[in-house]
Amino acid sequence: MAYRIQMVVDAHDPHAQAEWWAETLGWALEPSNEDFIRRMIAEGYATEDETTTRNGVLVWASAQAIAPEDELDSRDRRRILFQAVPEGKTSKNRVHWDVRLDGDDKDAVRAKLEARGATFLWEAAEGRHSWYTMADPEGNEFCIS
Repeated sequence: MAYRIQMVVDAHDPHAQAEWWAETLGWALEPSNEDFIRRMIAEGYATEDETTTRNGVLVWASAQAIAPEDELDSRDRRRILFQAVPEGKTSKNRVHWDVRLDGDDKDAVRAKLEARGATFLWEAAEGRHSWYTMADPEGNEFCIS
């Protein structure tokens, strides 16, 4: 049996990270279910303190997920969930992801990402394959190639 997974990323500001990564990957924010959130508060399962308003929409304060826009309605969608944690990043990631540019110019993409808050860390290569290791606005490493 094959299992489905989602990637979960710890974040200081999960909504800002989700927005940054959605734009970077060409994905979309998962829409908030405001009626569900209000019902959970009314039934005592959640409190107003666990919510916030983002871009005029009531959302859970602690997390935001992204997925490819054409998969948003699919139970089997690819998904990255950004969740709030109290501590900041303290060391190198034990897991990172590679963004494959599918022919886009690596230097141009690097410049766009840096303009949006990413940091270039180093360039590396194996044979003819080369990549840039970058950090997102919260310091999480990723590669572009």
